[in-house]
Amino acid sequence: MTQDFDERLARLTPEQRARFEQLLAEQDQSVSFPLSVLQEGMWFLEQLQPGNPAYIGVSAVEIAGHRLDVGVLERAFEQVARVHEVTRTTFTVQDGRPVQVVSAPAKVSIPEIDMPGADDRAVAERAWQAVAAEGFDIQVSPPLRFAVIHTSPQRSVLAAAAHHLIFDRQAFGILLGILSDAYLALLDGKPAEVAAPRIQYGDFAAWQQQQRAGGAWAKELAYWRRELQGAPASLDLPVDRPRPLVQGMRGEQVPVTLSAQLMEGIATRARETGATPYMVLLTAFMIVLRGWSGQEDLVVGSPASSRDRPELGDLLGYFINVLPIRAGIRHDDSVRTVIGDVRRACLGAYEYHDVPFDLVVADLNIARDLSRPPVFQASFTYGREPVPGNGFGGQLRRLETPSEGSRFDLEIQAFHHDAELEGWLEYDRDLFDRATMERLVRHFRNVCAEIVADIDRPVGEIDLIDAQERHQLVAEFNSTDTAWPERPRWVDECFADRVVDQPGQPAVVFGTEQLTYAQLDERSNRLAHALIAAGVGRDRIVALALPRSIDLVVAVLAVIKAGGAYLPLDLDYPSARIAGIVDGARPVVLLTQSAQASRLTDLDVPVWALDTEVDRLAAMPTARPEVTHTPDDAAYVIYTSGSTGQPKGVINTHRGLSNRLWWMQQAMPIGTSDRVMQKTPYTFDVSVWEFLWPLMTGAAIVVAAPDGHRDPEYLASEIRRTGVTTLHFVPSMLRAFLDSVGEVPASVRRVVCSGEALSASLRDRVLDSSDADLYNLYGPTEAAIDVTWWDCRREPRTPVVPIGRPIANTQVHLLDEQGRLVPLGARGEICLGGDNLARGYLGRPDLTAERFVENTVDPARSPRLYRTGDLGRRRADGVIEYLGRLDDQVKLRGQRIELGEIESVALRHPAVSAAVVVMREVRPGDERLIAYLVAAAGADADTEAVRDHLRTHLPDYMVPAHTVWLDAIPLNRSGKADRKALPDPVLTREPGRDYVPPADDLEERIAALWVDVLGVDQVGRDDNFFDLGGHSLLLTKLRDRLAADLGHEVSLVDLFQNPTVASLARLLAGGGDDAPVAVADRAVDRAAKRRGSLASRRASAARRSAASSTREGS
Repeated sequence: MTQDFDERLARLTPEQRARFEQLLAEQDQSVSFPLSVLQEGMWFLEQLQPGNPAYIGVSAVEIAGHRLDVGVLERAFEQVARVHEVTRTTFTVQDGRPVQVVSAPAKVSIPEIDMPGADDRAVAERAWQAVAAEGFDIQVSPPLRFAVIHTSPQRSVLAAAAHHLIFDRQAFGILLGILSDAYLALLDGKPAEVAAPRIQYGDFAAWQQQQRAGGAWAKELAYWRRELQGAPASLDLPVDRPRPLVQGMRGEQVPVTLSAQLMEGIATRARETGATPYMVLLTAFMIVLRGWSGQEDLVVGSPASSRDRPELGDLLGYFINVLPIRAGIRHDDSVRTVIGDVRRACLGAYEYHDVPFDLVVADLNIARDLSRPPVFQASFTYGREPVPGNGFGGQLRRLETPSEGSRFDLEIQAFHHDAELEGWLEYDRDLFDRATMERLVRHFRNVCAEIVADIDRPVGEIDLIDAQERHQLVAEFNSTDTAWPERPRWVDECFADRVVDQPGQPAVVFGTEQLTYAQLDERSNRLAHALIAAGVGRDRIVALALPRSIDLVVAVLAVIKAGGAYLPLDLDYPSARIAGIVDGARPVVLLTQSAQASRLTDLDVPVWALDTEVDRLAAMPTARPEVTHTPDDAAYVIYTSGSTGQPKGVINTHRGLSNRLWWMQQAMPIGTSDRVMQKTPYTFDVSVWEFLWPLMTGAAIVVAAPDGHRDPEYLASEIRRTGVTTLHFVPSMLRAFLDSVGEVPASVRRVVCSGEALSASLRDRVLDSSDADLYNLYGPTEAAIDVTWWDCRREPRTPVVPIGRPIANTQVHLLDEQGRLVPLGARGEICLGGDNLARGYLGRPDLTAERFVENTVDPARSPRLYRTGDLGRRRADGVIEYLGRLDDQVKLRGQRIELGEIESVALRHPAVSAAVVVMREVRPGDERLIAYLVAAAGADADTEAVRDHLRTHLPDYMVPAHTVWLDAIPLNRSGKADRKALPDPVLTREPGRDYVPPADDLEERIAALWVDVLGVDQVGRDDNFFDLGGHSLLLTKLRDRLAADLGHEVSLVDLFQNPTVASLARLLAGGGDDAPVAVADRAVDRAAKRRGSLASRRASAARRSAASSTREGS
């Protein structure tokens, strides 16, 4: 071969020989090009997280029928690399900007691996390890690697990995064809004639940069500005773990397949609607995302090739531009309509696809958020199989290779193969469990099948979940059927038995007063007979206007014994409100004491002052009235506030009350040795179990003094004096109690919390400082006090304290706005069924019909459901987490925000013991989120730490603009947060409006750098780098300037997280006493070494190129 080359060289004319020498000399030199605009974003991410596998493409192709000759394969690739410059490209920084450097051709070595008899999975795993596990140093060598695995004499696997900086998936297919032709030619002893492309990738990159510099994409940018105006900033998928502050891009895959029959149906629907199969599949994917997120405005990434010019068709390189496809999907839209909308969005995107996505992001001026990709967090790819059927002397087949990276929260990559869809769902494993993503794939398959079955069905009627998941949600997670004794069943029956068993045991303790069970029975029987004589009976109401006292306990029990329903009235209510309630409820009689009677004389109801009715009651029988209850008889009526401002009375039944109390006794049994404190205002339903549960079970009620529930010192003293074992706290009151008295008194065996979200910090505080059990309960007044429960002592301590699982004979379903089950993990309205449901609202059939709806989920167990208006999600284990009120939803600068979600996240921070978030207009037209926080005991009010925590879990737009620390959250009469009483925030200045000069020398030097890098006239200490026009590339330039000019090396993550001059100065000044000069010397030295290393690499590359040319010419 050498002799033949020398002979041909000798035949050259002097002119030809001179030209040959010139070409050889040119070939020995490295050539640099700018990055294409398409490459810039990936280059920046590589700087942010070097070696991250998210942008490394891996391919493994089986060659059946031929064992690859690796030596021939190496020579074939060398011929390909000689022609296609991108295969010998590295990346570096020149003059502060990234460039790609094309080196001279060099010898290549491809490792061989023997795995006789190995199956596909083992081979694919080994292939990934051989070519991708090590990652790439894009500055040192071209990010392209091969390996060959032999599994039999007639079967080899060609594995390849390349960074997306130089290759997209289509490039792999092109390379396979070119490489196969060269290989077969060399195998046959023929020269490998690889056709040179008309241009090189560097030419394309230079052209793109010229396009940008010349403003060639103004029309396209204007289109995307219109298309994405008001689009949601994030896809709010339910995650299994909190989102990291910086996107880790650590991925895994689950397979996605659709049968040939289903794909034929998809193709038919595409033809019917003038769409493509891709558009129909994308519609299905977006419907799934809608079901999981609850969002009706969705943006999904759609990769599109920029190889739409003839000269780019067979060129190796990276030409993928990702297009944001936005569609509004409302529940009453038909699938056909949505396909049409997606089609229009796709066609518009295709028309304006030339402008690189990174320029669209920059033009939109989207706030930087390192925790997630901008504009969209889900992507969908579908195309033809890139691997040809034949090549390298055998039949080719693509093997599924594992993935360690994920560019998005989730991304489907699929191919049309043998009439089927084959591919995978790549997902961020920092966010999701594999089981969660397998469930999403099932939902995608289900939606595709539903689209094929009926294209005119409304989206809201499409079932994402299959029969197995439906059974899990409806039956398994609501397996609560429980049989209670036929007798005693009702509260008064159980109390009667206790009177027989323990007549002399104390039943009620109030200060120094006490009634035994026998005494309480006698007094309540006399009053019950008097009420019956006055006309009280089944479903007749008796109003109570009594302070906490023994009379109050007697009255509650007497009304139930008389067969009526008691209605508590708060004497602190305005007179008009009390009058309105009485007029609506029309009670038979109102029971009070003489001290309060004078305030009630204007009411249209007989008023009995029990302390002046001694003679009337003395004349009544002492025996228990012969009254029986039916399950649906009213037991009590409690009025709650209404959205219209008019209170509404909730009628709760004996069925619900009995079920609730029997369950409580089963879950946390009490007996004669227990004392239960009654301190909740009786206009709130927690008081119901405080009154009646002890009397059912033989325990004693310890009645707190009027208003005593507001005084922690009094409560602690009374608990210790009387030996209280069981008591209830709204979490905010429990926190105030502990802050005041320091601990849960030793006699307390169980603490029950409900009424507000219980924070993890408060839970831990109780459990770590006390032996008492702690229970977190949830339930609305419309469902007999509580419907879910969580045993904090015995269950795992999670960052969010859940509301738990449904109680006995109760079902909890999470539904969408159409009353359909949401998928496991998705947000949905908490809807209740079962025995605990109230009968409805007193005298309000319209409101009853609106909130108590037909149960279409599980009608056999409960004909009705109550829609709570509360938002929740169900974990994979069936446990429910409370997410806030549906009506806590606000919209801020076009972004939908659930205030309860922000509060929930804030409460996870150990320094926060209470949190309330509101949206307020601080100036005309200027609405902001305000967080009101209370510091946990012993913790500092560290605003920045809490904000960092919020940023860890929430998008930037959900992080409150202002934080106000309070000694305590103001509470209303029910012990819940009084949002109206929260103070206005104090704003020191209007953000971004006033110039504040740098405060010291370091800040001045940083500001001067910013002026130079950003090209602006003035930079203040509080100015934000990105608000002044900064972007990722300029940030990289700033990083290098900080090292070279100021001697400080910082990461890009640090720069992102410290975007103001002041915050960056604090970061740089926080390095301790490590002499600034020494730090500067080391940083400058490292910068110089980088420059020297670059020069060294260039020289080395030139030597390798020269040596390679000599070898190939020999």
